[in-house]
Amino acid sequence: MPSDVTPSSDHSPQRDLSHIFRLLRFTLIVTIAVIAIWLLGDVLTVIFAATLVAVVLHGLARALRRKFPIPYQLAVGLVALIVLLAIVALVYFSGPQIGDQFMRLKQALITQAGDLKGRLGQSSWGQFALDHLPSSLGGNESSSNSSSIFGTGLASSVTGILSSAFGLLGTIAVVLIAGLYFAMSPALYVDGTLRLVPPGHRPLVRKLLLAAGATLWSWTIGQAFDMLVVGLASGIGLTIIGVPLALALGVVAGLCNFIPYIGAILGAVPAILIALSDGTREGLTVAGLYAVIQFLEGNVLAPFIQRHAVHMPPALAILSQTVFGSILGIPGLILASPLTAALLVVGDKATAPLDDDIRVGSDVGETCEPEAEKKKYA
Repeated sequence: MPSDVTPSSDHSPQRDLSHIFRLLRFTLIVTIAVIAIWLLGDVLTVIFAATLVAVVLHGLARALRRKFPIPYQLAVGLVALIVLLAIVALVYFSGPQIGDQFMRLKQALITQAGDLKGRLGQSSWGQFALDHLPSSLGGNESSSNSSSIFGTGLASSVTGILSSAFGLLGTIAVVLIAGLYFAMSPALYVDGTLRLVPPGHRPLVRKLLLAAGATLWSWTIGQAFDMLVVGLASGIGLTIIGVPLALALGVVAGLCNFIPYIGAILGAVPAILIALSDGTREGLTVAGLYAVIQFLEGNVLAPFIQRHAVHMPPALAILSQTVFGSILGIPGLILASPLTAALLVVGDKATAPLDDDIRVGSDVGETCEPEAEKKKYA
């Protein structure tokens, strides 16, 4: 009997030390990741945006190869060429009209924002709201930290040079070119990433990377379809109502819908401001139009899309936009949803599912209690 007790007493401290070591290692990894995001957030944003472009090109190339048995690199090149020609055709045929409407939309919004600020300043509650709104939103509150929304990391100097030299178009060009190279040889970069992982963990990391890529593809395609439907519905509805600049406003609504939940509000605000120039009734009509479109999008279109993509809880989506937006600025707000979708599927694949007796649905009243549990509490 003593020989049976001694090994357990000897191994117990080892198990405790092993548990402490794993906990410390996990804490260290999380800390390094947070510091890296904080210091290199701008660079990581560009890398993730390029990865998203690569995932889209890769998915379209694979779809093309299912129809035509051609080499993979040729398929990627053809997809990139088709997308480029489509953009050039859109700019050539509709660019002048869209550009003119956007310039008129900008001037109209500036005028309407000034008029709205003047009307708000005539009432006490309106003046209170203006005093507590930051100047970037048309308010009177000056914020010394307004520039921090774009990130103050170590890499901001690098991206600052890039922005000053090339501007927004240069940054977009870098993302597109890097995404094209990623898509041309995805195995090269994925295999290179796996070589940085200890051999024992490589199968799991490979599984997680492939799952994240598949999720990004499904999310992006679903969101593109969602943007197209919302943009068309908004443009057609505004045209029927008779709101000026309906084409530009429909494009704005579609583009803003790339950001779930918050984007719906951002896309509706310009149209409502323009409609208010014709009267309160027109503004309320446009607000009702956008409410109907978002209701149909959330209850008809979104469930159809989520059957083929990862389901993202609304609270988590909004919180992720807040977190990434505060750390990475506007690019973080835009890319928060696809990044969160990828992280969700990675967490789902990396962790074991909960047993039925561990789930809390019945305890919080969300689901019905089993009959045995009902009898026990009766």
